[in-house]
Amino acid sequence: MTGITRYRSGGPFEAKVGYCRAVRAGDTVYVAGTVASEPVPDGIVAQCDSALARIDMALRDAGSGLTDVVRATYYVTDIAQFELCWPALRRAFGDNPPAATVIEAKLIDPTDLIEIEVTAYSPR
Repeated sequence: MTGITRYRSGGPFEAKVGYCRAVRAGDTVYVAGTVASEPVPDGIVAQCDSALARIDMALRDAGSGLTDVVRATYYVTDIAQFELCWPALRRAFGDNPPAATVIEAKLIDPTDLIEIEVTAYSPR
């Protein structure tokens, strides 16, 4: 397909499940739901920071960055803990916060406390 570029991080689940870490389609970059890197750190804040770092790497691979994120979805296992992540999210997005949604959900790995999915607008 023209105008579509797929970016793989090499993670084991990409091949097992059949997805890419990120896909650029024209001026839009979609980053798959991302959890903390291994070993999974303790606490939702450390996991949030780790997931954001992985997302930033995926966006950079696709020629974008956190300041280009226009939409974010946060999946958390305990909605009461999400407020602890607010400072990390403000640091990550600064003066360019995305439209966002938070959903309490059960994640695949019970050690994961947060999963973050983003969409970025990034003209070439």
